[in-house]
Amino acid sequence: MQIRKVCVLGGSGFVGRSICAELARRGVAVRVMARRRERARHLLVFPRLELVEGSCHFAPDLAGAFNGCDAVINLVGILHPDGESTFERVHAELPALVARVCRERAVPRLVHMSSLGASRDAPSEYLRTKGRGEDAAHAGAGVFTTSFRPSVVFGPGDGLFNRFAGILRIVPFVLPLAKADARLQPVYVADVAAAMCASLADRATFAKRYDLGGPEVMTLAGVVRYTAEVLGLRRIILPLGERLGTMQARVFERLPGKLLTEDNLRSLGVDSVTARNGFEDFGIAPARVDSIVPRYLGDRGRRGRNQRFQSAARRD
Repeated sequence: MQIRKVCVLGGSGFVGRSICAELARRGVAVRVMARRRERARHLLVFPRLELVEGSCHFAPDLAGAFNGCDAVINLVGILHPDGESTFERVHAELPALVARVCRERAVPRLVHMSSLGASRDAPSEYLRTKGRGEDAAHAGAGVFTTSFRPSVVFGPGDGLFNRFAGILRIVPFVLPLAKADARLQPVYVADVAAAMCASLADRATFAKRYDLGGPEVMTLAGVVRYTAEVLGLRRIILPLGERLGTMQARVFERLPGKLLTEDNLRSLGVDSVTARNGFEDFGIAPARVDSIVPRYLGDRGRRGRNQRFQSAARRD
């Protein structure tokens, strides 16, 4: 299958920027649909990239954006509901709509971003709706769909190490942490983009669902501990039990930015790790956390950086 032009939904977001960069590197023309064009102008640095305005929830706008494209990549997702942007609407209904419009516009290829642990039976609404959306993206004939299920994604501008870095800088001594023992397999955003783009023209990936994880499994406490060490900060991580963790989430979800919600806690109750890493099928050796994170957080004490990471991993 020849892929000459791809429409990227969610192209202005964290993963979307890496997808656009990878497509540009491969010489593929890109069309990004954004609700407000000016908010995605930073993408115009990429050659052969076109910005169009529209709502991804409005079928006629999708039809116009998909016109002339050989493939669609859907990256749209949210961590917290916000007004009309509910988990159901964004994670479940949108993929079904995207797949339907692909069929109607004769776009033969769809690559969909899901999440590790997504399932109709998952304990959190986030993961349940992700599971239903993933199934919807694969349902029906006429479109060749591939979905990717990454663990938590990191890289410059991420919501993982950067978020904890901001918290650690303002918390003086002790950081109370809910679900400190949650297990994650952080995966580098550029590796995710490389796998997704490599799948576009590869018929062997049609109808497949790929779990993606980095080379290390870390607990949430390990992620926070490593972030503090990269920043050169001394902080004590205080794991919270279920009751105190729930109380913390109930307070935080009422604050601006919603650092933590009860639904987040339920998601963290599902290990975000995989025994069958899809990167193997693409010949990609995923990057280690300690080879990337210090580049954008800034390591105040470069000496012994690898030893500190290995020490944090051993403590997990």
